[in-house]
Amino acid sequence: MGYNDNNRESSLIKKILIANRGEIAVRIVRACAEMGITSVAIYAEPDRYALHVKKADEAYNIGPDSIAGYLNMHRLVNIAVATGCDALHPGYGFLSENPLLPEICARRGIIFIGPDSKVVHHMGNKIEARRSMIEAGVPVVPGSDSNLANLEAGVQLAQEIGYPVMLKATSGGGGRGIRRCNSEAELRRNFDRVLSEATKAFGSADIFMEKCVVDPRHIEVQILADSHGNVIHLFERDCSIQRRHQKLMEIAPSPQLNDDQRNHIGELAILAARAVGYENAGTVEFLLDEHDDFYFMEMNTRLQVEHTITEVITGIDIVQEQINIAAGHPLRYKQEEVQRRGFAIEFRINAEDPKNDFLPSFGRVTRYFAAGGPGVRTDSAIYTGYVIPPYYDSMCAKLTVWALDWDQMIRRSERALNDIMVYGVKTTIPYYLEILKSESFRAGQFNTGFVEANPELTHYSVKRPSRQLATVIAATLAAHMGL
Repeated sequence: MGYNDNNRESSLIKKILIANRGEIAVRIVRACAEMGITSVAIYAEPDRYALHVKKADEAYNIGPDSIAGYLNMHRLVNIAVATGCDALHPGYGFLSENPLLPEICARRGIIFIGPDSKVVHHMGNKIEARRSMIEAGVPVVPGSDSNLANLEAGVQLAQEIGYPVMLKATSGGGGRGIRRCNSEAELRRNFDRVLSEATKAFGSADIFMEKCVVDPRHIEVQILADSHGNVIHLFERDCSIQRRHQKLMEIAPSPQLNDDQRNHIGELAILAARAVGYENAGTVEFLLDEHDDFYFMEMNTRLQVEHTITEVITGIDIVQEQINIAAGHPLRYKQEEVQRRGFAIEFRINAEDPKNDFLPSFGRVTRYFAAGGPGVRTDSAIYTGYVIPPYYDSMCAKLTVWALDWDQMIRRSERALNDIMVYGVKTTIPYYLEILKSESFRAGQFNTGFVEANPELTHYSVKRPSRQLATVIAATLAAHMGL
């Protein structure tokens, strides 16, 4: 399938600044290492002992502030220039979908590993994205054609399209700035709240409205596009298992689609990417309703957290492809060469307590052992003794499990989740084991309302290691630390 000449990619890009932290920074470091590219990490003072700092070829302190340092675009690009970097990879989160960053990079002669600023801005504005999709013939959820002028305009539109409706921040993302309204009374209550959330989170008070697709399935398609007009998809991911619009687990391919649906949504994703002249890796997200109709929801102009499951079912390294595309090379694969094999699932291991309304659980990791064995991949930012800081997202690791068929994937996932050990903080691992026991999940039948419909899944008991195992662990740690 295709070819693999990593020297070809590194001929243009020799050194990359990674404008991020945590497990995604480690992931990019590893891609650079395989391609013969020098990796440059950045870190705020709370991340001085972070894993990405230890793994990168070079690392530079960006100041004492936990978050502000990672959001200072000019400082980051200055570091890239001063350290002789050819390119900058934004990872996900932070500045990854800020259109100013690729613009600044372009002015300073730094290659931005992602789409250009115009596309990032265009697709980051939900109203403009909707208009582009409508013009391209991609189905969208019924809703407003422009930002809502005021509350009364929203009330009138809701009466036309029918309740329930969704109020959404026009510049939103990541599940923030979204409220469901089941009645006019709820719409009137939530309008100012969404305005406030949009302003605080995204710096814009613009909001719009869509008809609420009740308990849909959330299906997204990974695409790759180069500067030579080539666009392909790498099949879909099912992201329906989520809580408060935040994804918890993702599956590739979706067990809820047949081949005709799979081909259709893949074609829609390519159509969407071509409509806006997209380049690099991106994700087109859709809702699938009870009548099996697909509706465009949004496009993420960056690498996704869940890219790992697509990598393991296709064998394609998406981060390396991002670098290859940014270097100006054509795609290394044609659509007919992209094959999928088996099923994969990703568990976001969050430092949270599911039994206490998923309250964040930051602190020192007293013991950590990654899961392993056939078909198991762990992307992690933690290690024994690492202190998870309270300033960032609570995800501390990602567990990706692959198997040839659905049933084997579930059994292997149970084994892997029992293999991984994180002590000192609460995690979502026990909660995922409960989800795997669910009959509807095992049957491959679930939607975005799954978590709310199954509150009893948080009523589990945590299995503690036996005293003998605990003694072995303690002895191993002592030997490792020279005690």
